[in-house]
Amino acid sequence: MSSITIEHVSLNELPNAWRVRLPSTVSKRVTVRIEEELEPNLPTAKVSVLAKNPLFGMWQDKPELQDVAAYVRQLRAPRF
Repeated sequence: MSSITIEHVSLNELPNAWRVRLPSTVSKRVTVRIEEELEPNLPTAKVSVLAKNPLFGMWQDKPELQDVAAYVRQLRAPRF
């Protein structure tokens, strides 16, 4: 992992998005440390291919499928 540290940076030199995150009681100079973020755990290629399929998730908005386990029990009930 790589990182850089910049010491004694004037608040006026910081981007506005960074300045608004600092409390107003901070001194006029700060130390900035920038670290590289690790990649999140990416899904396997097979899952990614499935997720691109237009049929993937086509029933996600059906109200009866909010509780999948109950829905499946109802489907299987006549068999037993």
